[in-house]
Amino acid sequence: MKLGILDQVPMPAGADPNEVLNQTVALAQFAENAGYQRYWLAEHHNTNGLLSAAPEILMTRIASSTDSIKVGSGGVLLPQYSPLKVAETFKTMEALFPGRIDLGVGRSPGGTERTRAALTDSRESMMSAFPRHLDELYGFMHNELPKQHEYRMVKVTPRTGSAPPVWILGLSPRSAKLAAERGMGLTFGHFINPDKWEETLRIYRDNFTPGQFDQPTVNVCVFVVCADTQKEAERLALSQDMWLLGIEKGDSQVHSPDALRKRGVSSAELEKIRHNRRRMIIGTPQKIKAELEKLSKRYNTDDFLLITNIYDPQDKKRSYELIAREMNHSFL
Repeated sequence: MKLGILDQVPMPAGADPNEVLNQTVALAQFAENAGYQRYWLAEHHNTNGLLSAAPEILMTRIASSTDSIKVGSGGVLLPQYSPLKVAETFKTMEALFPGRIDLGVGRSPGGTERTRAALTDSRESMMSAFPRHLDELYGFMHNELPKQHEYRMVKVTPRTGSAPPVWILGLSPRSAKLAAERGMGLTFGHFINPDKWEETLRIYRDNFTPGQFDQPTVNVCVFVVCADTQKEAERLALSQDMWLLGIEKGDSQVHSPDALRKRGVSSAELEKIRHNRRRMIIGTPQKIKAELEKLSKRYNTDDFLLITNIYDPQDKKRSYELIAREMNHSFL
């Protein structure tokens, strides 16, 4: 099984942003040594607790601080940007770190309408242009824009021979069909909403046309929290549980489990937590392995990105370490 990490760079309450960013680089270095194959950075804007607003910059920092782990975006908000600019940014990274860059893109508006407007300088929403943006992005990176295209004579710099593979982050049959028709990889967000998985993956595999990938290629993102005992894993996971609820209220910082227990959890919150738990795996290394193997059979893939948004960075590191050791990935 191939394991990677998707990092939203969540900030523990009371932490220093500079320190959290440095811990992100250190975690990526640790992940490489532990045998993880990918380290992807998310893109979020206008939040008080998710620090990955510029995944391209973090990717370059991490790639320059590691040797072999693939570094990617999960994902660039393509409707908010020029396909040419995205192509040039990622071709530059590919030139600096050949064969190590993944380009994950998504259709998300990036937050509220006000946030989207600020990102685009009040440009009209381009969400419906996502398919065209995908085609232009691929065309720019591979110098394959149609002859009649108005930008056909615009060439990407640097003009290297290779380009990073493109993954579409999706939850729905619509995203799956776009990825399939263009021969791109599909990243399924189990950690966001696993409910439409069967139809989404069926449409992707049934409609796949070889492109950058020769065959349908799926990876799956899932929340995990691992500890030596189930009891400890549940204690740590309270941070992640309440963080998910906090996002709904505009609080994306991660709070300590001890502080949360003192505050108390209402019955309504417990009900939401139970519903959200379908998006995650919480437990011992043995349980994590068993549940990942079940998901591997369900989704027919051996490629997973893990997300652990808990309070203490050492507990987070320990969680990833225990999983790597159990899955026989560790080189430590």
